[in-house]
Amino acid sequence: MKKIILSMLILTAVYSCKKESPKTDGTTTTDSLSVTQNTTAQGSTHVPKELSPENVGLHLAKNNDTLYVTNFFATWCGPCMKEIPSFKNKMQELKDKPVKFTFVNLDDKNDWDTAVKDFVVENNLGANVILLDGQKLDQNFFSKNFKQWNGGSIPFTFMRKGNQTDEYLGMMTEEVLNSKIDAFLK
Repeated sequence: MKKIILSMLILTAVYSCKKESPKTDGTTTTDSLSVTQNTTAQGSTHVPKELSPENVGLHLAKNNDTLYVTNFFATWCGPCMKEIPSFKNKMQELKDKPVKFTFVNLDDKNDWDTAVKDFVVENNLGANVILLDGQKLDQNFFSKNFKQWNGGSIPFTFMRKGNQTDEYLGMMTEEVLNSKIDAFLK
């Protein structure tokens, strides 16, 4: 039964986004995730690491004065790729603030060394991308970490600062992203 539910979730995600190649504006930005970053150049050569669903859950549960903005995306998802420039602009704007941006990639493992790697290099987001094998996700992951999202479609953005959280399903415009982040930083 779990395999059927997981298959339906993946199929829904695939059909909710049309496959589209990532587009960039040619600019590079310094990310604000400082876990392993030492230099601006490292972002383009940094290889994203795979995390288990449990470790992604630990990341989502961080509860302190930092605002954590976590976006679930795939390189084949058109709306996901369209919202990336807005996130990059906000990352640059808030680079000296207590805000951490993380992008959780849900591409198939077979695409990690090709499409995902190309996306990471083109967008200089290596230190901000986490690889998550969708085959390891079950309904427990969603119900344990989110109030609304069941994994049925992407993009999905989860924000947390202390005990305050926000969930947004669908493509975020720059105005919506700014509004949500500004509400956390008041």
